[in-house]
Amino acid sequence: MTSVRRPLALVTGASSGIGADLARELARDGHDLVLAARRVEPMQALAQELAVHGAGSTVLAADLAQPGAAARLANEIAGRGLTVDVLINNAGLGANGRFDESDPARNAEMLQVNVVALTELTRLLLPGMVARRRGRVMLVASTAGFQPGPQMAVYCASKAYVLSLGEAIAYELRGTGVTVTTVCPGATATNFSHVAEAGSTGLFKSGLIPVLTSAAVARKGYRALKAGRRVAIIGAVNKIVAVSGRLSPRFLALPLANAMMSSR
Repeated sequence: MTSVRRPLALVTGASSGIGADLARELARDGHDLVLAARRVEPMQALAQELAVHGAGSTVLAADLAQPGAAARLANEIAGRGLTVDVLINNAGLGANGRFDESDPARNAEMLQVNVVALTELTRLLLPGMVARRRGRVMLVASTAGFQPGPQMAVYCASKAYVLSLGEAIAYELRGTGVTVTTVCPGATATNFSHVAEAGSTGLFKSGLIPVLTSAAVARKGYRALKAGRRVAIIGAVNKIVAVSGRLSPRFLALPLANAMMSSR
């Protein structure tokens, strides 16, 4: 008898929230997992849960806020003889408040995780996928990437980078058998909003924009990944907000964004 290798997916930021729910979607759809995040214990519990679906999981501690962490993670995966078929770049950091009053160290960590590590990990794993002529990459951006975001200036700018990068790479890889999907959720009920001190902002409290569950974001995002879509904005209202943010004149868009993202 011969066994067929299950495709392997690497999920960053897999300890909770959207990352953990994406791992559940992948496991249910027949993937084995590499789970990577700073906190190991929640991932170990998740790995036991995913085993019910026949998924084998490798749990790796990785702090992508540290320079060189993406390369170390890729090297550890390769050193274990594992081949990544699906890359889920989900890890992300945020912070709320005026830029001139922000913590420079926090800003540096945000850029390292949201921009540098995401870029490095994608660049390290893509050549193998292209050589094998199969693979899928998801970049988790945000509707915040569609317009400047006062009160979360660095975060929004970092997600605009992710959106731009993802669309460009997806176009470059046409015909290679490898797809890149940039997923853009809006406000989502996860621990991210608490850590970013964004839970008390108008975005979460106004009631104007529905707050999504991480499970809903993961389910719809995974469908988009399987379909090979370049960009997936999750939620009908979020699609309207994202398009409006791009088309509206700045004298309208900036005050509205400031009101939605301010916690004062």
